[in-house]
Amino acid sequence: MRPRLRFSASLLLSLCTLLAAPALSAASTAAPAGSPPNIVFIMADDLGWGDIGPFGQRKIRTPHLDRMASEGTCFDQYYAGASVCSPTRSVLMTGQHTGHTRIRGNHGRAGVARVPLKAEDVTVAEVLKSAGYATAIAGKWGLGEPGNEGIPNRQGFDHWFGYLNNDLAEFYYPEKIWRNEEEITLAGNLGGRRGQYSNDLMTEEALAFLERSRSGPFFLYLAYTIPHSLLEVPDDSLAEYLGKFPEPPAPKPGEKGGKNATAAPRATFAAMVTRLDREVGRVMAKLRELSLDERTIVFFCSDNGAPGRANLYDFFGSHGVFRGHKGSLYEGGVRTPMIVRWPGRVPAGRRSDFPWGGWDFLPTAAALASIPAPPNLDGISVVPALLGQPAASERTFYWEHHANTISQAVRVGSLKAVRTSPDASIEVYDLRADPAESRDLAAAQPAFVARATELFRSARTESEHWPMTAAPTKKKKERR
Repeated sequence: MRPRLRFSASLLLSLCTLLAAPALSAASTAAPAGSPPNIVFIMADDLGWGDIGPFGQRKIRTPHLDRMASEGTCFDQYYAGASVCSPTRSVLMTGQHTGHTRIRGNHGRAGVARVPLKAEDVTVAEVLKSAGYATAIAGKWGLGEPGNEGIPNRQGFDHWFGYLNNDLAEFYYPEKIWRNEEEITLAGNLGGRRGQYSNDLMTEEALAFLERSRSGPFFLYLAYTIPHSLLEVPDDSLAEYLGKFPEPPAPKPGEKGGKNATAAPRATFAAMVTRLDREVGRVMAKLRELSLDERTIVFFCSDNGAPGRANLYDFFGSHGVFRGHKGSLYEGGVRTPMIVRWPGRVPAGRRSDFPWGGWDFLPTAAALASIPAPPNLDGISVVPALLGQPAASERTFYWEHHANTISQAVRVGSLKAVRTSPDASIEVYDLRADPAESRDLAAAQPAFVARATELFRSARTESEHWPMTAAPTKKKKERR
């Protein structure tokens, strides 16, 4: 972990004053004229690149996201910070890629199941709070546990509602959930009842925050937990899709079905995506109702690619044309849909092939707020690209993934290198000509192989929890 300076609100405000005129950072000079906008960042969980209408889905209805795309810009080369949940969220919050951010996997090595953010880590919420933004998160956090310094209220968020723990976030009818630093009881779900679907509650918290903060500026991070893993949705959403698709055979008695076993997995998954779309629509409708449309920039993406269950995700084309899935560093694991909407500022009905990723959100948010970003970031402000202006795209992107071993990937321009373990051969793909990563060009690109080899060494700092030489140990999941 590189040394980080902890920024208090007062210190960030002092820096803003010192840097306010000709010495403004490049990120700040990219800020659009006028009052700083409200910022809403919506992130789905395990939603594949091809799971929504604007990115090619034809079997699942997503009318609200379709409308958002028609009123904004779709970015076809947006990347999650990682190929699984927690590190993606750490990258998003800190502006550092997985070679530098605090949390590089869902689980640390033996003895440390869930590594939290520390007090010295600077989050986008803290940066925006220093600029006078009200801040809130609803959904999945995954970067801290009860009582430690990684919880949202100690990382810059004024209000927090949802799941601290990734494992518990897989259950959509929990008996308990967190509001700020208190674990509250959901009476409607006691005794096995299914009365309160947690994703709906996240939207309710978000809408209440928008009402309270309507005078702005505000930052809302809405981290939904659908359509992740457990296939479960209220009956009013499921009814639309029951009987609509041929379903794969259900597991026979005694066969391994796991938590995903359901009589209608395709219908349930489709209903979950449409439910997600409905909730996004509720947020967008509230912005219109409060006359906040033109003062608010809204981002929508996923935290990683879709998982690899062929009967489900292949049927819907969740991975698009891409190779790989959640947990891999091929495009199918890290490329996700991204829609950005800001009426009158972000071009409407446009598609962009500008490449960027989750590490760019913090410096972009700082630029939108007209304040300097903190030091030691891997991201840059992409405000020019959001506004449809020319922007440099020849950048170096880096990922690492920790499972039984460490895998790494790097992209420079259109060339991408993947190494599935420290001992594996480096594969090279030209994403412009071969987005499916089907033709390994390593033999024809010795110079790039050499460059990737060096980047795999130099683009990361060593981590005590995710070292290069030892695999992490996944802890047994908790249930509640």
